[in-house]
Amino acid sequence: MPASLLEVFLDHARHEPSRPLLSFEGTTYSRGQLAERVTAFARGLKARGLAPGDRVALFLENSDAFVVTWLGVQAAGCVAVLVNTAYRQVELAHILSDAEVKVCVTGTSGASELVPLRDQLPSLQWLITVEPPPPGLPSVAFADVLAQGAASTASLPLPLPRAEDLAVLGYTSGTTGRSKGAMLQHRQLLANVRAVTEAWRWTDADRLLLTLPLFHTHGLMVGLHGTLFTGASVDLRRRFVASEALTALHDDASLTLFFGVPTMYGRLLEESRRTGVTPHPLRLWVSGSAPLSPQLCLDIEARFGARILERYGMTETLMNTTQPYDGERRPGTVGMPFPGQEARVVDVRSRQPLPRGETGEIEVRGPHVFTGYWRRPDATAEAFDADGWFRTGDLGEWDPDGFLRITGRARELIISGGFNIYPREVEEVLTAHPAVAEAAVLGLPDPDFGEQVVAVVVPHPGAPSDAQALVDWCRERLAAFKKPRRVVFTDALPRNALGKVQKHILKERLAGAQDTSTAT
Repeated sequence: MPASLLEVFLDHARHEPSRPLLSFEGTTYSRGQLAERVTAFARGLKARGLAPGDRVALFLENSDAFVVTWLGVQAAGCVAVLVNTAYRQVELAHILSDAEVKVCVTGTSGASELVPLRDQLPSLQWLITVEPPPPGLPSVAFADVLAQGAASTASLPLPLPRAEDLAVLGYTSGTTGRSKGAMLQHRQLLANVRAVTEAWRWTDADRLLLTLPLFHTHGLMVGLHGTLFTGASVDLRRRFVASEALTALHDDASLTLFFGVPTMYGRLLEESRRTGVTPHPLRLWVSGSAPLSPQLCLDIEARFGARILERYGMTETLMNTTQPYDGERRPGTVGMPFPGQEARVVDVRSRQPLPRGETGEIEVRGPHVFTGYWRRPDATAEAFDADGWFRTGDLGEWDPDGFLRITGRARELIISGGFNIYPREVEEVLTAHPAVAEAAVLGLPDPDFGEQVVAVVVPHPGAPSDAQALVDWCRERLAAFKKPRRVVFTDALPRNALGKVQKHILKERLAGAQDTSTAT
């Protein structure tokens, strides 16, 4: 029985080394070629002093280098730390410091963001750059690490990871506090990909068009992991471009799978209507990371002749539930638990399971659920009950036929374009502006992105009410997708008797209302 996904991948490479596995920007790697690069990179890390358990950050766009780094870090016995490429200095300083990252693999733009943080990151010793780096931090070229590792050969053995070894820290957060690192072991990654590929009938005959970002659970731990586990193949793209994706889906008859977020499906539909091009029939279309509107689901079916399969997952648990491969895929629901996993809906106060049709908090349990939060035993204890059920913070209900419907987010999480946005983080940046006395950030419905970030701001007396200035302030300090798309000024925020801001009242006031204090 393999202990890790890495072990499964290397076993596939030994059995059929010449079989094509990964295509990226005109270059195709066979299983054997990719395995050689992975082991060379791992030995290169060890030759430069990396020890088992050391944290290595991946601050990279989609590329063949990302795939090699992801597997190579595991082969070296190190722990990968995934970093959203849109993150800027506020997020980077916290994550790399909290994880005590020793090495970061990045490109020129990523290195430029890290240079000003050098004094805040004493654990960060050097960078591995896939492009020429700026001056300011010790760095080594990605190609040089590969070359050094290839020359090391057997002098640096690479024992396979054990099932209980920590594989990755995925940073996430709730509505309070700073982001937390979810600890995922090799056994949890393997258990979930086994369940996903079984449920979706994934085989080595499949070929996936993968345009989702690999720093995200959906792209990496579903798309790439499923490919590696089954021995299938993948056409990896640097990013999603609707015209390019639609062309590939029309022209390449070898493609059998496409995974996306609702925003991507909306873009594909628009492009298809504009050009008249439609995809060839695929075996499976999957949507996740944000709710897919029933109307968009039906529009895609009418245009592409395909019923999208929706699933529900999160950083801490990977994939939790799925609509059935065979049978009804009910729009507006996320199906049932994957094989070998459990899900239930409980009363938010009593924590007792609720019958179908009643709304409560979704809890999950199984071999896929993470171990806990990195160096946060308090947060870990709060997240689990005595029987091992994990409190997701999402609200939902079972419909009469046993399909799970997500009805809200207990932790006020905003999902825009498939990305998670935590209000507290944006609020902290806004209140650091000299003109802002208070701020409340919430999500309002958006037909394109699912939700848009709205900031309700109380300015200091006499301070200017400049919406664009606040948006620019956020854009400079946070990932672009987190900046408010709308800023509303008010004299005071509604609060309850305990002083807690009543965001539900703000939502009621703002829903459907037009405001002149809008910026982009």
